Amino acid sequence: MSASVFLISTLFNLYLMVVILRLWLQLVRADFYNPLSQFVVKATHPLVGPMRRVIPSLGRFDTATFVLAVVVAFAKMATLMLLFSNGPFNPVGLIIVALVDVIKESLSLVFWVLILRAILSWVSQGNNPIEYVLYQLTEPFLAPIRKILPPLGGLDLSVLVAIIALQFIQLLLQDTFGLY
Repeated sequence: MSASVFLISTLFNLYLMVVILRLWLQLVRADFYNPLSQFVVKATHPLVGPMRRVIPSLGRFDTATFVLAVVVAFAKMATLMLLFSNGPFNPVGLIIVALVDVIKESLSLVFWVLILRAILSWVSQGNNPIEYVLYQLTEPFLAPIRKILPPLGGLDLSVLVAIIALQFIQLLLQDTFGLY
C-alpha cells in the first residue's frame, strides 16, 4: 500500500509543481521564450487555457492557474482518501487540506529551485538559459536578504538564509496542520 501511495502522490505532486511553476513564472514575469518556460506553458495549457475563459485574472495574479493548482491537490487528496481510507468523505475539509498542500508544494518547489540555482552557480559558465530563468525566479527572494547580509569574503550566503527560512516555515506548517 505504501508503494501505491508513493506513486500516486509523486505523480500528482510533479504536475502540481509544474502548475505552481507556471504561476510563479507569471508572477515574476520571467522570460516567456525560455525553454523551461515553454515546457511549463505547454504542459499546463490544455487545462489552464479553458479555465481562463471562465476565471479572470486579478492583476498579475493568474487566478485560473491557482484554481488548477488547488484542483490538482484536491484530486490527489481525494484519490488517496478514496483508495486507502474507510472514513467519511468531507469535501470542505479536503479543500482546506488541498490549499495547505499547495502551500507545502510551493515551499518545496522554492527550496529545490534555490538548491538548483546554487549548484548551477558553482559549475555553470553563465550562458545557460535555464540558469537565467532560475535567476529570475529566485532573485525576488534573495535580493532583500542580500541588502541585509552582504557577501562575506566573496561568498553569497543569501541562498543559505533563504533555505533556512523555508525550512522554518515548513516546520511551522507541519506543527500547525500536522500534514507532512
